[in-house]
Amino acid sequence: MIVDTLSTFPGMYDSVMGTSMMRIAQEKGALEFHAHDLRDWTHDRHRTTDDEPYGGGQGLVMKCEPIFEAYDSIVSVGPKPYTLFLTPTGEPFNQGLAQELSEKPRLLFVCGHYEGIDERAYSLADRCISLGDYVLTSGELASMVVIDAVARLLPGVLGDEGSAVDESFYDGLLEYPQYTRPATFRGMEVPPVLLSGNHAAIDRWRREQSIERTARLRPDLIEESNLSQQDRDFLKSLHNR
Repeated sequence: MIVDTLSTFPGMYDSVMGTSMMRIAQEKGALEFHAHDLRDWTHDRHRTTDDEPYGGGQGLVMKCEPIFEAYDSIVSVGPKPYTLFLTPTGEPFNQGLAQELSEKPRLLFVCGHYEGIDERAYSLADRCISLGDYVLTSGELASMVVIDAVARLLPGVLGDEGSAVDESFYDGLLEYPQYTRPATFRGMEVPPVLLSGNHAAIDRWRREQSIERTARLRPDLIEESNLSQQDRDFLKSLHNR
């Protein structure tokens, strides 16, 4: 997958994309990353990317001209990217959308700053995404979250190919509790089933813990999750306790 970002502060990506899993994904050839500086498509000595909003108001608005010029330049090389804008008005980002984006050959993230982006620039978007009902200083931060969630789903990126399958939200539920050594710590015990060696019992315990945790912490997810009849019977037993 090729990932391009267009922003006024491309240096923000250096630490995230140069360490841990993002670095490994690039070294393995699963991910090719390019951070583009929007100021490279400005034409004044101050490299201006923003201006005062029409109609007055607080703050500055990102100009549409450099965004369009940058877009035309970026898409002229290689496969046409699926273009994403990070904005509070976008659709909520979730694991399902991460999976969908991981199947695209190329993504382009256009990152806003200041008070927003000239509305005309959104005509370039294939999709607008929001991380949640809050406001960040810049779209760079939001794009890093999306890139991380997407890249870890690419084939060969995770050391254990089953890791992504067991994680929260993969099947609509929260992940089950995890434990490691020691088996006893400050009076707290690891559940005996995990020490039993009975893999069928462990799998069922994990599934039930996932259902119980989701029902308790995120009941909104239960309605949309794909539960078997055995799962539903267990959920019903929780309600009867």
